[in-house]
Amino acid sequence: MSPARRRVIPEATIARLPVYHRCLLQMQSEGRSKTSSEQLAEMAGVNAAKVRKDLSYFGSYGTRGVGYGVDHLLVEIRRELGLTHDWPCLIVGAGNLGSALAKFAGFSDRGFSVVAVVDIDPGRVGEQVGDLVIEHEERLAELVEEHGVVIGIITTPPAAAQDAADTLARAGVRSILNFAPTVLDLPVDVLVRDVDVAVELQILAFHEERRAAAAAAVEAAAAAAAAEQRRAANPATAS
Repeated sequence: MSPARRRVIPEATIARLPVYHRCLLQMQSEGRSKTSSEQLAEMAGVNAAKVRKDLSYFGSYGTRGVGYGVDHLLVEIRRELGLTHDWPCLIVGAGNLGSALAKFAGFSDRGFSVVAVVDIDPGRVGEQVGDLVIEHEERLAELVEEHGVVIGIITTPPAAAQDAADTLARAGVRSILNFAPTVLDLPVDVLVRDVDVAVELQILAFHEERRAAAAAAVEAAAAAAAAEQRRAANPATAS
C-alpha cells in the first residue's frame, strides 16, 4: 500500500505492533513458519479480531485457511516500524539508568544503536560505559551531527530534563524518550514518549488495592452468609 493511500492508523494499533513483532520473533526462534490471528492474539494478549484489524491497516498479509507466514509478517512489521535500518540514539544522563541503558545489548537486535552518552558532570566525562566513553553535554550538538542521531534518551534528574530536551531539540533531534518524571515543554514537531516507572507502579498499586478491597468484601459477605446459616439452623441462639 502506497504511503499516499494509507489510512490514519490509531495510536493503539501502533503501540501493539512492537508486541506482535516480539511474539513473531519468539515464533521464529521456535522454528514455526506459519501462525494464525488466533495464535498471535493469544501470545499478544488481545483478541483475534483486533489482530486482523491492526494488520489490515498495512495490507493483506494472511491467507484465509492458511494464516500468516511468520518470516513474511516479521519483515512487513519491521518495515512498518522502520526497523529495516538502525536508528542512532544518544543518551543524556550517565547515572545508573543511563549507564544501564548504554550497556543494554538488546537495543541492537531491535534496530537501535546507542552511539553516544553525555553528562553534565565533569567528573563522569571520560569514564567507560560499555563500549562508549562518556562525553560532556556541551558536545551534544556536535555528537548529534557526527553520528546522525535521530532519537534522544533522557535519563537525567527531573530538574535537568527540560534543559536536556531543549538542547536535543536545538540540535535537530525530533524524537525523545523521556525517563525523567517530569512534563517536557517542547515544540509541537518534537515527539516525546514518557516512561515513568513510578507512575506505572502507582497504577499497579491502585489495581492491587482494588483487588484487596474486592477480596475483603467477598470474605465479609461469605462470613455474613455463614453466620446467617448458623442462625437459621439454630433459631434458639438467635434470640
